[in-house]
Amino acid sequence: MSELEQRAADAVDAAWAAEALARLVRVPSVTGDEGAVQDLVATMLAEAGARVERLEPDPAAVRADPDWPGDEMPRDRLPIVLGRLGRSGGRRVLLVGHVDVVPIGDPASWTKDPWAAERDGDRLYGRGAVDMKGGVASILAAVRAITAAGLDERLGGEILVASVPSEEDGGQGMLAAIRAGVTGDAAVITEPTGLELVIAHAGAITFRLTVPGRAAHASVRREGVSALDNLQTLIGALADDEAARNEAETDPLMTVLGLPYATIIGKVFGGDWASTVMDRVVAEGRYGVKLGQTWRDAEADLRRCIGQACAADPFLRERPATVELVGGRFSSSRIASDHPLPVGLASVASAVLGREISFHGEPYGADMRLLVNEGGTPTVIFGPGDKLVAHAADEWVSIDQVVACARTLAAWLIRDLAA
Repeated sequence: MSELEQRAADAVDAAWAAEALARLVRVPSVTGDEGAVQDLVATMLAEAGARVERLEPDPAAVRADPDWPGDEMPRDRLPIVLGRLGRSGGRRVLLVGHVDVVPIGDPASWTKDPWAAERDGDRLYGRGAVDMKGGVASILAAVRAITAAGLDERLGGEILVASVPSEEDGGQGMLAAIRAGVTGDAAVITEPTGLELVIAHAGAITFRLTVPGRAAHASVRREGVSALDNLQTLIGALADDEAARNEAETDPLMTVLGLPYATIIGKVFGGDWASTVMDRVVAEGRYGVKLGQTWRDAEADLRRCIGQACAADPFLRERPATVELVGGRFSSSRIASDHPLPVGLASVASAVLGREISFHGEPYGADMRLLVNEGGTPTVIFGPGDKLVAHAADEWVSIDQVVACARTLAAWLIRDLAA
């Protein structure tokens, strides 16, 4: 690294980064209720030396956008916080993180208080610690390092930090930010990657099946047709479809994942009397979006699968199941492995971390696809922590990785933007 890049990396205050993470985790911010944590982010961005802006787009107006990515939680606010450093009008680099988290689930499944930010050695525990308040803390610490080292005056372009809500249930916070002009020449999202570089991701849609049957008394059940049995027929068709879609994939970024495009039924509702054959079942699930597909392409695949399965069944042929999209709509996204963004960031990360950085694809959806597809902004994902503990009880993140991520970002920003 150059002298300036080393100065930026060395200026990251590990204690400040750890405390920033703890402060974020201690503020509950389940999707739909991000106002308090965004107030804190605004405060910490100001502490880090950034110029702070607030956006409050009307959720109803965002919902009317033709590319609205769905939602799963009620909300009356969509608070967005921006932080700026450097000079506008030239090259702009985005650092992006979401502050919403999923619910904690069964409290009895936790051995730690999910909102206490308890530490155990290198680990800090809490809901959202890894997904993705650890990455947000890395961004804040990197910005603070640049100002602390006096390098903000050396920037020939602009660093734009975007702290967004509503990623977990679709990404409408990111879409609203993009519509407000939050785009740039490059972007890094600090979702957990174990400090490897993600250059491609699949996506997912959430769907609802309403499956009919014919009611009958349980004592003469053969006179009825169980909606639950009909649902099982459709689940079998979805399993066959899942296998075919995954077997057809040839891109090494995806094939290495084993099952990049998963389909599941996650919720089932049905029946109103124990001794009556069910005449209606409602099931909700998740359907994978293949690399190269939009969510609309995947929707067409899903409808084709269900339509063909209904046509092949004597009862469902006459009374087909209905398909609705509910919840998030995540298209896929990618950036070329030889693009200057991943190449340049990997070079700096290798220097900071002392190891080679590998490029990966992921099976989940992310705000990356909105920045790439809607915002025209080349984007990668690079952040601290293990995605396998995201959304789980006793979620945790490595503080050392949070600091290492901040050091990498600070050095890379100087390499990319210093005049």
